[in-house]
Amino acid sequence: MHTVNMHEAKTRLSLLVKEALDGEEVIIARAGKPVVKLVPVSQESGQRLPGRYKGKITIAADFDATPEEVIAAFEGEPS
Repeated sequence: MHTVNMHEAKTRLSLLVKEALDGEEVIIARAGKPVVKLVPVSQESGQRLPGRYKGKITIAADFDATPEEVIAAFEGEPS
């Protein structure tokens, strides 16, 4: 990681972008105070594949059942 001032960043932007793409963390500062971090945009992981977790995830049979004491607590009734 290294820090460059705003003027230097304007002058060396192409080099700083290359460094960020190579994994280097680049911090740009204004008046000596860090203000932004130059990082690469993450690439899309590809097209989504619907149903790829089918059969791998299960939901409990009582998933929609809310216990009476929880309902009472939400409604402000003493338990």
